[in-house]
Amino acid sequence: MRGLADTLRRAVERHGERAVLLCSFQKEESVLIDELISVSDGATDAVRIVTIDTGVLFEETLQTWREFEERFGIKVEVQDATGPDGPWTGPENCCSVAKVAALERALADADGWITGIRREQGPTRAAAELIERDEARGIWKYNPLAHWTDRELWQRINERDLPYHPLHDQGYESIGCAPCTQPGGGREGRWAGTEKTECGLHVEPVGL
Repeated sequence: MRGLADTLRRAVERHGERAVLLCSFQKEESVLIDELISVSDGATDAVRIVTIDTGVLFEETLQTWREFEERFGIKVEVQDATGPDGPWTGPENCCSVAKVAALERALADADGWITGIRREQGPTRAAAELIERDEARGIWKYNPLAHWTDRELWQRINERDLPYHPLHDQGYESIGCAPCTQPGGGREGRWAGTEKTECGLHVEPVGL
């Protein structure tokens, strides 16, 4: 559907192990990793798959992490984002400082990164392109699901019986850390009670 396979194939062919797929174990990654292995002829290490661990992930996230590794045969690299003062010092520190620092470490040797960004997720992502230039980091950014709808994601998950995060079944559309994520549509459940809409990982790129 709409650019997924072609965009992933281009990332693999162009960058190989110098590409990073950032994984938060949400429904987007269920589809991305399944398709990535398909376009890589079954290879489970065509690109690096990395997660950022803030130390306060939902238990269901850890469960899904284990299921991903077992089902797909992948090994997920971990970047620690607990921060200097322990696992939780509030969303402004975790999401703006420690989390971004963890991303920079993950991308230190990369020249491409793959995300689960979709235009449908909200106004800050509405202009996302399949392939963009992240000028701030000097690398290419691939958003293979940019044009996908929520309905299409669930159709693929059901068709292929893919593992997915169980909190999606409890009204969590977008899932971050346990202390500041609540059920809600789109990204409205993230950083509940604040005006925050992004964690700082995604800067304004230049479309290709």
